[in-house]
Amino acid sequence: MSQQHSAAPAPNSAVSAVEGRPDWWRDAVIYQVYPRSFADGNGDGMGDLEGVRTRLPYLRDLGVDAVWLSPFYASPQADAGYDVADYRAVDPMFGTLLDADALIREAHALGLRIIVDLVPNHSSDQYEWFKRALAEGPGSPSRDRYHFRPGKGKNGELPPNDWESIFGGPAWTRVTEPDGTPGEWYLHLFAPEQPDFNWEHPAVGDEFRSILRFWLDMGVDGFRIDVAHGMVKAEGLPDLGDHEQLTLLGNDVMPFFDQDGVHDIYREWRLVLDEYSGDRIFVAEAWTPTVERTANYVRPDELHQAFNFQYLATHWDAAELRTVVNRTLDAMRPVGAPATWVLSNHDVTRHATRFANPAGLGTQIRLAGDREVGLRRARAATLLMLALPGSAYVYQGEELGLPDVVDLPDEVRQDPAYFRGAGQDGFRDGCRVPIPWTRTGPSYGFGDGGSWLPQPADWGGLSVEAQTGEPGSTLELYRAALAVRRERADLGAGDAVEWLRAPEGVLAFRRGEFVCVANTTGESVPMPAYGRVLLASGEITEAAGEAKVPADTTVWWSAS
Repeated sequence: MSQQHSAAPAPNSAVSAVEGRPDWWRDAVIYQVYPRSFADGNGDGMGDLEGVRTRLPYLRDLGVDAVWLSPFYASPQADAGYDVADYRAVDPMFGTLLDADALIREAHALGLRIIVDLVPNHSSDQYEWFKRALAEGPGSPSRDRYHFRPGKGKNGELPPNDWESIFGGPAWTRVTEPDGTPGEWYLHLFAPEQPDFNWEHPAVGDEFRSILRFWLDMGVDGFRIDVAHGMVKAEGLPDLGDHEQLTLLGNDVMPFFDQDGVHDIYREWRLVLDEYSGDRIFVAEAWTPTVERTANYVRPDELHQAFNFQYLATHWDAAELRTVVNRTLDAMRPVGAPATWVLSNHDVTRHATRFANPAGLGTQIRLAGDREVGLRRARAATLLMLALPGSAYVYQGEELGLPDVVDLPDEVRQDPAYFRGAGQDGFRDGCRVPIPWTRTGPSYGFGDGGSWLPQPADWGGLSVEAQTGEPGSTLELYRAALAVRRERADLGAGDAVEWLRAPEGVLAFRRGEFVCVANTTGESVPMPAYGRVLLASGEITEAAGEAKVPADTTVWWSAS
């Protein structure tokens, strides 16, 4: 372990600074910070908690409600911190527990809430439990906390089943036993350094309820649950056979994902969370076959929100978007949960690049595409997302219109999927390049010591400094949109839209006195002028009660 737990700060009373708005999460805009790429406070080239703390005023002024921090726990960093060696310690590369405490307190003083990542499907292979399981050998109680199995074949030389890792290759690794002989295999749905917990063992549940309380006592406002659809595996760990295994968002429930037993875990967790004041929340990263199954995670006695990956994966196409919006709202309404909307995160190509390429290339794209078209569509897609009822997530740097960096040299890549022979493309590094704050400098204001991934030469022109106060910049568009959303009662919370007649390729809907029109076509489209223009992602013209909405443009109107 990299730190001792006994020096944990006292419970954080500053949580009261952000209390006062019940159910704040129903219409919240939550900003994802990927700590290693946000801001570097100590000049070592790696972002850290102190860097995040110093930039909190920027996030307050941007207009978001909460900040979700990707993992900063003690970790060997085999998968960028999603391999946790100690859930109650901060990795020295990010700081200390005192830095975490200071960040939470300052965020609350600024009116921002803090959501931390929780990784319950698997630990690091350096987690104390797993090291003990290896040392104690077959049949030991410690091995029951993971999925250890004898291999198939004459000498156990074959994996226990045919499951494959999400990162490519077998989902099983054979261990060398304490006596030096080849022995049992252990399950890892991700990298070999990330062994899966056995959630049938009561000690696993006990440990994570304790971890929840540790961070709730520190004052965090909620948890984003990594691989929330994992944890529980089908009884007997059956073979998949000819099933497609490497698609996270498949058409069927897999024996290792989206098993009904996960909901029993979340009901127990909800009881823990409800012991605490401050309207704290759980957010599920749940890749499920349908949005209807996603709704199971946000029933009243389980989690509060679940990422809408069906929406993220939808092309820039009016008919497809309308279908997924309707299905999402229809699925969430019966369970009383808000819809959530997201366009980018740390695992997929940024939408400014995704929309710059032809539809059908998926969420992992290796082509720069048409940068101008991509940015135009990304801006329009953002205004559409922020107009929908529910909560929205913003990934760091999207407010700057950042594209993916698609030409990183092989020698600087760090995504573990890149180093395996199959599976995901391993190009997640492209959306994780440190963001630019200033026009000039060795890392465009990220920190004094350069950046852990190289930034493009044109990054300065996309920086916060370059875009602040610049009319029409993407940053100012986000600031304006979030200000309008905060001011208007007919934006944010709710569970329905009133669709309006519109030409093919155009979405138009009303919410109270607010109207949103999104033109997903490549041509200018005439539309009624629905009132006063609140905001537009591009230049529109109006005359005689009619407006011309340019290609790939979204407009917000108000009837009053």
